[in-house]
Amino acid sequence: MTSRAPRTPDQFLSPPTRRTALGWLASAGLACGLNPLLVRADPVLWNRTLEQARGQSVYFYAWGGSPPINDYIQWAAKHVLERFDIKVTHVKVQDTADVVRQVRSEVAAGKPDGSVDLLWINGANFSTMKRERLLFGPFAEQLPAFANVDTKGKPTTILDFAEPVDGMEAPWGMAQLTFMADSNRVKHPPRKLSDWLAFAAQHPGRSSYPRPPDFHGMTFIKQVLIDLTPLPDRQKLYQPVTPELFTRIGGPLWGFLDSLHPHLWRQGKQFPTTAAAQRQMMSDGELLLALTFNPNEVANEIAAKRLSATTVSFQFTGGTIGNSHFLAIPINARAKPAAQVLTNFFLSPRAQARKADIAVWGDPTVLDVRLLSPSDRSLFRGSVQPGQLLDTAPALPEPHESWVAPVQNEWTRRYGM
Repeated sequence: MTSRAPRTPDQFLSPPTRRTALGWLASAGLACGLNPLLVRADPVLWNRTLEQARGQSVYFYAWGGSPPINDYIQWAAKHVLERFDIKVTHVKVQDTADVVRQVRSEVAAGKPDGSVDLLWINGANFSTMKRERLLFGPFAEQLPAFANVDTKGKPTTILDFAEPVDGMEAPWGMAQLTFMADSNRVKHPPRKLSDWLAFAAQHPGRSSYPRPPDFHGMTFIKQVLIDLTPLPDRQKLYQPVTPELFTRIGGPLWGFLDSLHPHLWRQGKQFPTTAAAQRQMMSDGELLLALTFNPNEVANEIAAKRLSATTVSFQFTGGTIGNSHFLAIPINARAKPAAQVLTNFFLSPRAQARKADIAVWGDPTVLDVRLLSPSDRSLFRGSVQPGQLLDTAPALPEPHESWVAPVQNEWTRRYGM
């Protein structure tokens, strides 16, 4: 690990990177071919899909590590069975990449009726399945409920880690990098990257981030990478990485981390293993800040009495990395009609509002609530809970997935020890 003289926070932030993210978000979307003129569902075809779906069974492969999420899926399964005569079996997954390999193997073997009917997916796994033609579709825009998806205000609903979705998966929920602090200990939380560095310097040993390759730790590093990249170069982060590009754009990232790490917990020589571990360290008072990828997590944790009621959540004012998670149908799914009906139910105002309820899951909706009828809008109105994020910031799209491996490898080479 190299050592360098500390630099002042503003040395890392050129004027373009201090501008609002809205302008370059729009340009990044246009560069990736986003089409605002989305196809609407054909009612005749949809009625035919409903008829074909009756009596079918859907094997829904989805992460099974969260009891509240598992309970939510069972709630949806019950309603889909009652309303559409579709039986849903939740196949609990630990690693989605294993399911991708399973689908690939079945398709290569010429198996027409695969094991997977619907898959919870995003990022590199989606990119792989799309590239290898392992997905059924396009189907997403033809779902009646898709008409209410906020594709303009939430561009990650049609852009998955810089890969255009092209209707091959339907958005299910939102996530965005969010920070937390106990307001009794932190009166003025850092709301931009330079403030974060200054805060760490003023409170040595009281901040950190999860150790890569932990997902949350890598997300924090990608956030730094975006913030330090001047606006004219940011679109390059949404293209496949090259060695020259990595060296040129990545340079400021390592300079920033070199200056940050000496101020971190254990001087940046050790890191919390996970975001949950960091959150517990903050709750215990060892750290002053923690992070999450669920804007509602603080409210959830306060409700569960694992965080103090004085804990607040916040984001950088210029925006933080966000993405959507999706539902996709493999090309060899046995129950394609029923998988579409289940996905459409997951996108309904009733299901989205229940999922967004912090007492159920707390996963932010992909819908534009303003488009809904007054009765459907009322489903999303609840009393504000302690810790809920009130001052939201723009969601910045994830860099192209090809950036992840080189950034992770270089971080390990420099700081992994």
